[in-house]
Amino acid sequence: MQVDHFLQLGANFDALKTNVSTLKGQPGSEMLEQLTPKIAQVHELTGRVLVRLAALDNSQYTLVPGSRFTLDALGSVVEAASLAALGLASAVADNPLEGAAFADGPPVGDAGVRTARHAEAAPRLAKALGDAAHQLDLCATGCRYTASFIIRDLKEHPEHLPPLPQLTRAQYTALEKVAQGGTRVSRSLRGGRESVRAGDGSTLHSKPFTVLADNKLIRVHRGTSVFLNRSVTVTAAGRLALDTQNPTRTPAPAMAKAPPPAAVGRRR
Repeated sequence: MQVDHFLQLGANFDALKTNVSTLKGQPGSEMLEQLTPKIAQVHELTGRVLVRLAALDNSQYTLVPGSRFTLDALGSVVEAASLAALGLASAVADNPLEGAAFADGPPVGDAGVRTARHAEAAPRLAKALGDAAHQLDLCATGCRYTASFIIRDLKEHPEHLPPLPQLTRAQYTALEKVAQGGTRVSRSLRGGRESVRAGDGSTLHSKPFTVLADNKLIRVHRGTSVFLNRSVTVTAAGRLALDTQNPTRTPAPAMAKAPPPAAVGRRR
C-alpha cells in the first residue's frame, strides 16, 4: 500500500532534517563537503515523493471522499522539499571558498581576509541551514499526515478499501500479536530452522505467520545476518485488516444430549 511508502518517506525526511540541523562544519571546503550529499539526498527524496504523488493521483483512491485534501497536502510536501533544497543551495552560494582574487587583490592565504569572509558568511549560513531544516521537518510531518489521511478516509468509507484477505481466527490472533510489538524471527544455526517469538514471549505458528507475510500484512525487516533476530512490524494493510475485520470464530459445538438411560431388564 502507498501508506507504508509515505511513512518511510517521513522517516527519511526526519533523519535528513536531523543531519542538517547538526552540521557544524566551518565555512569553507569542509562545509561544501558536508552540503553536497545533503543536497543530493533532498533531490532524491523529492523525486520519490513525486512518484508517489503521481501513483496516488492515478489510483482508485481519488474516488474516496476527502482524497483531494490528501493530494493537496502531498503537493505541499513537494514544495517544502524544493524549498529545503533551495536553502541548502543558498548555503553553498554563501559559503566562502578559497581562491585567488584579481591580480591587484589581497594575496592568496591572507589570514585577515579569510577571517573576515568567514565571519561575514557565518550568520547567513546558519540561517540557510535553519530554514532548510525547518522545511525538511515540514516534509516529514506532511508525509506522516498523508499516511494518516489515507487510513482515515478508507476506514470512514470501507467500500473503497483495497482487497484484503479474510483472516482466519489463527491468522487474526497472530496479526494482533505482531501489532503489539516486539515480534522477532530467528534462525537456528543447526538446520536453519526459523522460529517466531512474539513480544510477550509466546511462539507464533509458522503457517498463519507465513500467510500474513505472503499477503504483505506484516513485514520482516532485513538484518545483517539471517541468523540474527529480525524484527517484524505490521504494514498499513495489516492495520486496516485489524480495524475492519473480526476474527473468524468457529462456533462452539453444541452440547450433545445425554443418551437415554439404558433399559434395565426386569427380573422375572
